[in-house]
Amino acid sequence: MAGGAGAHGRDERSLPIEAPADGGATLEPGGGAPNRLLTVAQLLQLAVYWYGLVSVMNGVTILIQERMPSLVPVSEVGLMTGLAQVAGVAIAVAVQPTIGSISDYTISRWGRRKPYIILGTSFDIIFVVGIATSGTLLALAAFLALLQLSSNFAQGPFQGYLPDLVPPSQVGFASALVGVMQILGTVGGILTITVGRQLAGSYLFPTIALGLVEFLTMVVLVFRLDEGRQAKPRGDRPWRAIAAEAWGTDILADRSFVFLVASRFFIMGGTAFLLALAVRYFERSQSLDLEERTLWINLMTVAVALTTVAATLPSARISDRVGRKPVIYAACATGAVGMAIIAIAPTPLLSLPGAILVGAGAGTFLAVDWALITDLVPKASAGRYMGISNVATATNGLVAGIVGGIFVDVCYGLGDPGAGPRAAYLFSIFVFGIGALLLRRVVEPVERAA
Repeated sequence: MAGGAGAHGRDERSLPIEAPADGGATLEPGGGAPNRLLTVAQLLQLAVYWYGLVSVMNGVTILIQERMPSLVPVSEVGLMTGLAQVAGVAIAVAVQPTIGSISDYTISRWGRRKPYIILGTSFDIIFVVGIATSGTLLALAAFLALLQLSSNFAQGPFQGYLPDLVPPSQVGFASALVGVMQILGTVGGILTITVGRQLAGSYLFPTIALGLVEFLTMVVLVFRLDEGRQAKPRGDRPWRAIAAEAWGTDILADRSFVFLVASRFFIMGGTAFLLALAVRYFERSQSLDLEERTLWINLMTVAVALTTVAATLPSARISDRVGRKPVIYAACATGAVGMAIIAIAPTPLLSLPGAILVGAGAGTFLAVDWALITDLVPKASAGRYMGISNVATATNGLVAGIVGGIFVDVCYGLGDPGAGPRAAYLFSIFVFGIGALLLRRVVEPVERAA
């Protein structure tokens, strides 16, 4: 990664994003915010890779839940579903900030982010196939760990693009597009696995399709993209010192950032309970067979997605005017009410209003959360800070799965299997509350572009 483009970390032969018609200024290579306005097409180009990343991980989440009963005793399904992902999530936590920090200093003919994105995405295709064909719990856990390694190898550097390239006046809109792509990726991943299994008769071909879609979104991202900002000077420091910098304690001095990451973990965790236990909820709490729960999981996913997308752009615009935190508080309240409705719904149909509220809360949070993080992080170290912030994303689903799995298994042992998912969904309300309390300690930047 160390050779190629010289001092500015870019290849002059690369095809740059064309300057907008309004004559926006070029990006600044130093530590300040970028000041060149991007077109909507360029902002979509920066956001589309989120679709591929999220579709793979959410499709795999459903795949694991469906396959686990054939790999472990039924009384251990809930807990083992979470534990199978522990090693992978630990890898994600270690890899994403480390590689993100290394990319801040990387000089190559492709730029400082692209090499990692291309390599990580290519290996994702191999590892998702391994997950689909695993015949034992150990093999499944091993391929999950490898998938987390390759996915986060790409994701850490990729997350630096938003602070790298988006000027303050477009952060709210760009963050809304990120939220939209994440939700569309969730829908696409779940539908690919569930509908694909019905059409193909197995999970192999739909899982391969997930990997190919991620690869295509990666191509869209990197094609004609000029990364803009030059690499940070490494001096004489070895790469191991650069890698260790990601975990330097200096980041603890930025208390707003630290509390925002903690708040993000709990708020996203509250929503994560829904997907982490979706199969068990419709199977045990609503007493549906495989075909019925496939239908209702898809219906719930679409309901969540539609309201999420509808809420995303207006939420980002409102946060530009009234501030990010008030909008996030509203998102927490909306999500908590939605989870309560799902928890007590006596029929699948009556759970849909709750799913709609969860979707509205998730869309509101995703758009505004990304904008607030981008407001706070130092731009020259975007890979490091965005990687650290995504530790919350990498771990909240695992914790929700393990905690929810304990509820599921305990209630199964007590002779009331249907109570487990409902109790876990009610517990998520408490999780939302913790996230909202932690957000109070975050201080928003005084100046924010309208």
